[in-house]
Amino acid sequence: MTTPPNEPSPQLFFDTIIAYQKAGALKAAIDLALFTHIGKAAVTAPQLAKSCQCPERGIRILSDNLTIMGFLEKSGSTYKLTPSSALFLDRNSPAYIGDAAKFLQAPSITEAFSDLAATVRRGRVHTSERGTTEPNHPAWVEFARSMGPMMAATAKGAADVSALPTDRDTRVLDISASHGAYGIAFAKKYPRARIVALDWEPVIAVTEENAKAAGIANRFSKIVGSAFTVELGHDYDAVLVPNFLHHFNQAECTAFLKRVHTAMRPGGQVVLVEFVPNDDRVTPPSAAGFSLVMLGSTPEGDAYTFPEYQKMLGAAGFRDASLHPLPPSMENAVIAMA
Repeated sequence: MTTPPNEPSPQLFFDTIIAYQKAGALKAAIDLALFTHIGKAAVTAPQLAKSCQCPERGIRILSDNLTIMGFLEKSGSTYKLTPSSALFLDRNSPAYIGDAAKFLQAPSITEAFSDLAATVRRGRVHTSERGTTEPNHPAWVEFARSMGPMMAATAKGAADVSALPTDRDTRVLDISASHGAYGIAFAKKYPRARIVALDWEPVIAVTEENAKAAGIANRFSKIVGSAFTVELGHDYDAVLVPNFLHHFNQAECTAFLKRVHTAMRPGGQVVLVEFVPNDDRVTPPSAAGFSLVMLGSTPEGDAYTFPEYQKMLGAAGFRDASLHPLPPSMENAVIAMA
């Protein structure tokens, strides 16, 4: 017997229109350190309520819904962490990423989607003239403080697919350095690499803190200002451009990449880290869907395809662009030669 086609259903509509409730439940659990209070044990709602210092009713309802969403497992009346929750949401785990919610759920980010129709109608961000590309936008300080652990594996992956000389000192420019995870990853892989980090002044202070904590302060220096206008320096063996170009239109990206090219040694590498959808712009969903973030938060940003990056890089003077997946993240490295 053949399987009949799926019947029309309103379920997708309901699941999507109330998705904010699921995000709210997850953020509440992170704020209450619920995952940390469960830890390695299996606990009941009364036990968990006592640990969280909350009334039992709220903890029970929250825990049941976290189970429905897949963040907890329930057996009888006890709850325990899933393997993913234990790794990423227990504050005692070295891979904890829960603080990323501070940026991802910040009002300056979420308000961009409160009236997305207005943004689509006017063709520009409805909340401000330049959205998150505004100079010294406060969201980027929170990004730098909270997103580093989430980016660590991707940064290491980008360093692993790079190729810098190891028989001499090298110079690496980290554009929009933020938390500094990418520059730190390159410094750890290449002991003779000196990292120059560039970002706005309030952000670069966080970068510097993280560089000191990583033990690379003696190989770290900084440039303060806009990557489009500040003096970049010269003779770089690699320029890192992680999660930056998607904020701008293709003409702006090309002009910026030309600036980068003039700052590099011949044969040096530019390393972009980006959400790169397939040419159909709907697959893979996680990368293709990033275009919606850019629609809501930037004047003209987008999720660009690899052929589009090849075109921009070629126009800026780079050659031999190649695409490198960076699992387990949804991002790719695009590497080209100066």
